Amino acid sequence: MTDSTVPDIPVTSDTDVFITRSFAAPRDIVWRFFTEPEYLARWFGPATVHVDPASVVVDAVAGGTWDLDMVDDASGARYPIRTRLTVVVPPEYLEGVISADAQEGELRDVTLRIWLHDHGATTRMTLHQGPFAPQFLAPTREGWNESFHKVDDLLAGGVA
Repeated sequence: MTDSTVPDIPVTSDTDVFITRSFAAPRDIVWRFFTEPEYLARWFGPATVHVDPASVVVDAVAGGTWDLDMVDDASGARYPIRTRLTVVVPPEYLEGVISADAQEGELRDVTLRIWLHDHGATTRMTLHQGPFAPQFLAPTREGWNESFHKVDDLLAGGVA
């Protein structure tokens, strides 16, 4: 899909990561955390990594990119994530196809879908990502949840 139609949330399988949570910020602000490089670099990745700000490239249009490098804090190992965006509907939906190098191995052709639902002062986010081989499921789910805790901390600290 390369148009601006927001799809329904799909039925998930045991090869998918599916996360729903709320953020204490309006949808326009949460959208910025996903689409503006300076915000994305501050929160993305599990607790033991950081994102090299110079590696973040976001062109938030269908056919654009959503790229970054995670860097392991202890070893300095780099884990590039390269995404071709397929659907972008500001500020409610982002979809792309990811290729990445992870500790668990290479990921290819993994679809990431993020829905942002407006609830006034809060935003409900639904993330659906997959398919994954079994060894990627738990680390991916944990990584997203640790990342979203960073977003919570940034929002509580007044970053927005």
